[in-house]
Amino acid sequence: MLLAQISDLHIKVPGALAYRKVDTAACLRKCVERLNTMSPRPDAVLVTGDLTDFGTVDEYRHVADCLKPLTMPVYLMVGNHDDRAALREVFDTDYLQKEGTGTDFVQFAFDLGELRIIALDSQIPRASPGTLCDARLQWLERQLDKARGRPVIVALHHPPFATGIGHMDDMALDAEAAAKLATLISRHPNVERVLCGHVHRPVHRRFGATIASIAPSTAHQVVLDLHADAPSRFVLEPGAFALHYWNADVGLVSHHAYVERFDGPYPFFDDDGALVD
Repeated sequence: MLLAQISDLHIKVPGALAYRKVDTAACLRKCVERLNTMSPRPDAVLVTGDLTDFGTVDEYRHVADCLKPLTMPVYLMVGNHDDRAALREVFDTDYLQKEGTGTDFVQFAFDLGELRIIALDSQIPRASPGTLCDARLQWLERQLDKARGRPVIVALHHPPFATGIGHMDDMALDAEAAAKLATLISRHPNVERVLCGHVHRPVHRRFGATIASIAPSTAHQVVLDLHADAPSRFVLEPGAFALHYWNADVGLVSHHAYVERFDGPYPFFDDDGALVD
């Protein structure tokens, strides 16, 4: 099975540019085209938050228009830029409705072949950092208990660890919630990966006896500056996404791919089997 993870779309109303510079909708449309033409094609797409810039209904309608050509199921999560009510108004989809958890949180789980994917809501409304309250963690624990013996992916928008990019670490999952999450995950060795967004860069860390992995943005990336006092800036590095490949004989293998197409591919060897030199 192949799960594509895209993140931090930051879609605005049609015609508007993010930070007066980035056409995030054009970036997303290119990503959708890339996913549709991949071989093998992903079996599903998980979007790990920040679907919009301001969480308005008009922005979510624009998201829906951009995602409409996707030829595989898509699952939408919330980030700090999102609005739960506006998302649900535009995307009237069963897995997004409150009945799934009995709360306002946008949390859900679904199967992808042998994989069980569990999506958490780490949002604090109208705030940039994230958290996981006891109610959300208890819901996760119930989901993990149901999935014992199966390979599991847990996803949330805010990374539960520091990256060294100071201004983003200030907006990560709060330390208490991250510690509780790590303890919970460590009790479930069948959790193959913890997937995150938010940072606009590919970053990986050992976490709770598994691996936590941040996907890059489909649009702009955060500047890779590990100085403690680094300013908050973005850079127009290529949009990218993650591919998580599950094979029972191998386990879960994660790749990062660029949205943009580059020159190639070229062979390493000629028709006679000799290395091209």
